[in-house]
Amino acid sequence: MTPGASYDPSPTFAFALLHGMAVYDYEDIMGHPAPEALRFKFEGNIGLSDHSQPRLLASANIFAQYYLRGLAYGALHPYIEGGVGLIYTDFQVKDQGLRLNFNPQAGIGAEWHTAHGTRWYTALRAWHVSNGGLHHDNRGINAVTLQCGRIF
Repeated sequence: MTPGASYDPSPTFAFALLHGMAVYDYEDIMGHPAPEALRFKFEGNIGLSDHSQPRLLASANIFAQYYLRGLAYGALHPYIEGGVGLIYTDFQVKDQGLRLNFNPQAGIGAEWHTAHGTRWYTALRAWHVSNGGLHHDNRGINAVTLQCGRIF
């Protein structure tokens, strides 16, 4: 689950997304040597915003995820991540231009294991929506998200 809230532009809005992801060793995807702590993450999201009424959001993203091994403590494994993808919004803010946009994100997170071996994670991300100048109207959306979930 990923709840989030925009902080720019005004008026702000909230949203909630269901997401699924797959994480791989970076070397397995990119085919060249990489640090052991580096991972490649594919992520898909779908959800609703409260932008004037419930509206659809859907995105697909890729991330580089780097575990901060020096900060690991017991079953807690912190990481940083950053990536980009495409997002479709069933709404537009004033001067946005397009409904299909780029969705760069960066964040910090942590994975941990319970005593029973269940794996969980949470991440805090900065989230941006922009058409990257593909349309003359390019008003972006900036938000903060909090991801929480279980790893299977």
